[in-house]
Amino acid sequence: MIRRTLSASTRTGRVLPVLLIVLSLGAFAGADWPQFLGPGGASVTKDKGLPTTWSESENIVWKTAMPGFGASSPIVVGDKILVTAYSGYGQGEEKGKEEDLTLHLLCIDAAGGKIVWDKSVKASLPETPYGGFMPLHGYASSTPVSDGKAVYVFFGRTGVFAYSLAGEKLWQADVGTKTHGWGSATSPILAGKLLIVNASVESGAVVALNTADGKEAWRAEDIRDSWSTPALLTLPGGKQELVVSSHGKVRGFDPADGKKLWECEAVPDYICPSVVTHGDVAYVTSSRKAGCLAVRGGGSGDVTSTHKLWQIPKTPNVPSPLYDDGHLYWVSASGIATCVKADDGKIVYEERISGLGRVYGSLLLADGKLYCASREKGIGVVLAAGPEFKELARNDIGDKSVFNATPVPCNGRLLLRSDRFLYYVGK
Repeated sequence: MIRRTLSASTRTGRVLPVLLIVLSLGAFAGADWPQFLGPGGASVTKDKGLPTTWSESENIVWKTAMPGFGASSPIVVGDKILVTAYSGYGQGEEKGKEEDLTLHLLCIDAAGGKIVWDKSVKASLPETPYGGFMPLHGYASSTPVSDGKAVYVFFGRTGVFAYSLAGEKLWQADVGTKTHGWGSATSPILAGKLLIVNASVESGAVVALNTADGKEAWRAEDIRDSWSTPALLTLPGGKQELVVSSHGKVRGFDPADGKKLWECEAVPDYICPSVVTHGDVAYVTSSRKAGCLAVRGGGSGDVTSTHKLWQIPKTPNVPSPLYDDGHLYWVSASGIATCVKADDGKIVYEERISGLGRVYGSLLLADGKLYCASREKGIGVVLAAGPEFKELARNDIGDKSVFNATPVPCNGRLLLRSDRFLYYVGK
């Protein structure tokens, strides 16, 4: 019936203009971006038409002032943007008092940039003092995650919190109270009805919480020196494994019960970049001691000699890599763009991006382009995705505060987050 109606109407020209409008709107409708680095932690979007040029006065749909600093990236659920921040203490040169440290979860309307709600909690003290390495990222570095019904956020020793998308607090949980001079940084992910939190800093463990009530489902111990967000890989047949990167070890767990399935020797040093997976292979990068390796899932016990596919002495240090069409890409913390063949680890190119400065946020892949944000200079660089280094565009947004967040797609536009503002970039 519908097919006959459309066919007849198209012949008469009565519906075709409306149909074209609907199709055009559909082309710009983006999917949710529910966790750090998006679906599956891949940092890849199918959105088309994202802007490649912007400035302080060009292609800024709106910018919204944040209530405080933060290094987390936004997530997108429908028409809602969710992001964390902190205030009251450690705001650049305005150090303030530790007892005033407040942690925020913000919900922002994507259409107009209005803050719809702001749920704040006082930090559990003592926190890591503001000094040393803490000014590099502060007290709100963990990106939230959502299952489309609720949003879950990790605030280190202050705990894990669940809110409805309307801002109602559902529960909170404690996953450890220890602190570190580098602070807390990992982002939670979802595995079915479990929330997975790498609490290496807080308790030396990966903790799984039930999303319904926050009660602990399982705990895996001996997770050392890891600021890395875990990831799920999918074996042939559909079974998933949780991959966790830590000091000297990459481990595979059953996400349902926390049973350790396998482990592989890795770089004996602390880990910042997130695990990236493609199919049944996990790609793991290190931090201070350079190392990048590929390990195939599905093993049992020590799989170093059987499932480690390759390892090379290269690393992005802080940002996470992404996989696309047989290649791994990253721009390192020192501003070096790198492309590596995913099947054997062969380096395709290494190019320093002049004038970029330091980079802490990861790359975003959209429509054959790689988006990168400079940490201190407010510069956004767009590179071509492919085995040849090519800079397509360079943009200055005019904000000289700190950009630690990864660029995020939102309905055919781009979200850029600094310590001071959240920007919605596009036509």
